[in-house]
Amino acid sequence: MKLWLDGGLQDAASARVSVFDHGLTVGDGIFETVKAVDGRTFALTRHLDRLARSARGLGLPEPDLDEVRRACAAVLEANPMPLGRLRITYTGGHGPLGSDRGDRGPTLVVALGESTRRPDSTAVVTVPWTRNERGALTGLKTTSYAENVVALARAHEHGATEALFPNTAGLLCEGTGSNVFVVLDGEIHTPPLASGCLAGITRELTVEWTGAKETGLPLDVLERADEIFLTSTLRDVQAVHRVDTRELPGAPGPVTAKAMRIFQERAGDDLDP
Repeated sequence: MKLWLDGGLQDAASARVSVFDHGLTVGDGIFETVKAVDGRTFALTRHLDRLARSARGLGLPEPDLDEVRRACAAVLEANPMPLGRLRITYTGGHGPLGSDRGDRGPTLVVALGESTRRPDSTAVVTVPWTRNERGALTGLKTTSYAENVVALARAHEHGATEALFPNTAGLLCEGTGSNVFVVLDGEIHTPPLASGCLAGITRELTVEWTGAKETGLPLDVLERADEIFLTSTLRDVQAVHRVDTRELPGAPGPVTAKAMRIFQERAGDDLDP
């Protein structure tokens, strides 16, 4: 396995990042996960645009997106596989053991892991912890992911693959690594970015392609929605058949199934929409 580090390809077994890297010591970094099918990326331009937005939001130097593209191409060529999770990580680089940043410049790592197609439906749980819609990191895809690790572990304990958060106002927000959509009276709704959710790439495309409405939704909408589905880079559009103890028989329902079909068709027509 080859990955990109320090400006070129390296063997994964011998590649090394400093133990003083700010991404390791204080979580000072950002990342993107890009779907790769047979060595071809999907929606890479949108992912790189968000990488740059996250860097600006965190106060990191502007990433060299041409280098990132070269790195992605090199890693994909070196590691052929049918379906991959391409991970771009960009951190504050070597720094002191504290919140102050160093001056040696950022670290860029691009790595690839093999993936498999997700099932058409899954189970989710809600968790008692909240997203802070007014936080300094709100809307940024950062490597500060520990609360997602804790919440996802809770989901796995209950036989689910995702955990859904409310925000501090008690409104539905997002999953640990996904956006959430609900169907009410035949219409698709998803929380607005003001809720504190990440501006997911698959979320963005699903809104554009299905006409879904961005709506402030109370958390208990999950108890009465006709259908529920998730979106993310590797889930695409995935139906939900259970929320906590509530079963949604027949998932994916007709509206979700149509959204799944639309997304598959549109994504197949344009790899960089």
